[in-house]
Amino acid sequence: MYGRNITKKILEALADTPVIFLRGARQAGKSTLVKSIADGGHPARYVTLDNAAVLSAASADPSGFIAGLEKPVIIDEVQRVPELLLAIKEDVDNHRTAGRYLLTGSADIFTLPRIADALAGRMEVLTLWPLSIAEINGHDANLVDRLFSQNFPYGFKPASAFDLITHLIAGGFPEPYQRPAHRRTTWFDSYITTILDRDIRDLAQIQDLATVPRLLQLLSWRTATLHNQSEISRSSGIPNSTLSRYMALLKAIFMVQELPAWAVNLGKRLVKSPKLFMVDTGLACQLLGIDADALKQGGEIAGKVFENFILLELLKHASWADKPARLYHFRSQTGQEVDVVLEGRGGDIVGIEIKRSATLSKQDFSGLKILRDHLKDKFVRGVLIYIGNEIVPFAENLHAVPVQYICGGSSE
Repeated sequence: MYGRNITKKILEALADTPVIFLRGARQAGKSTLVKSIADGGHPARYVTLDNAAVLSAASADPSGFIAGLEKPVIIDEVQRVPELLLAIKEDVDNHRTAGRYLLTGSADIFTLPRIADALAGRMEVLTLWPLSIAEINGHDANLVDRLFSQNFPYGFKPASAFDLITHLIAGGFPEPYQRPAHRRTTWFDSYITTILDRDIRDLAQIQDLATVPRLLQLLSWRTATLHNQSEISRSSGIPNSTLSRYMALLKAIFMVQELPAWAVNLGKRLVKSPKLFMVDTGLACQLLGIDADALKQGGEIAGKVFENFILLELLKHASWADKPARLYHFRSQTGQEVDVVLEGRGGDIVGIEIKRSATLSKQDFSGLKILRDHLKDKFVRGVLIYIGNEIVPFAENLHAVPVQYICGGSSE
């Protein structure tokens, strides 16, 4: 079993918050993690709504079900009976003790009607992503904290035996990562089927479920690009109103991820559209129908998958970072852009460019220089992540850093 670096955050929340909701994609490892927390000393009973008898009881009488549970309790896949959240709110208001409920969900319950505000002020929400490289290698050095630290990029070592192509193809879901390459295809096919038959049916009544895999495949070709819904509607033949509903569902069940546009005023008109990413590069490669040989050949799609990989690593590390940070992208209407903008709580900024190349030029830093020149003291540094071997300083607070260092640990 892989250690999950978000565990510390969960334990801290259990010590002072009545309800903790751990959300994330199905098969990301939520059930395994909460069971390990219970086995490790948190005195909670575990129940799962994936059990037919438990699901039936919870659906028939949510209030009675909650009243009959011994607390503290872990409820797995709580999104299957959203009405439980209202019963939990009532129970917490009557018995406000820390760590009373640890909930998990393969869908974001805040997208469901009447649920968004039910537990405001009573619940902490944490996100479990598929495995990061740090977790696979068994260390907890945090990339987001490192990017804001004074000694970056020095003092760190590259990830051991780092094979970029293997990580792109395998992705971060624990089970397929451990399988041989020829067995991952079966797992990903079954995964998509499970998502259709269970999670999407739980959240919405969709007549033509066959449309969803086709849409996912179309979106995978657009990973790491601006989300243009009108263009996707034309390409897919799905009416815009229907497409909006499908996109909301795919985001709610953590199949796709949007990176919002950075809204700071730099004196230029900015593109406000989010960028679209898949939740896992292994799943993306499956939908794209590409293998390791195709990625080694390079090209546009290999560059997109690489950018998707780096964005996911940043999101994963941000979920357990000591210093909270939000992730955005920046693009002006004149084409100047920065792939990822990390904004710390105090407004400090780290800009990140991502390039699947071993060769670099000054032009690769043009977007980062715009951020640096406009933000002045708020600009901590700019980092260009590439597939070379050396850390290279290009200008003040601007460095090119190999991907194996970004995914590595501390040498201290």
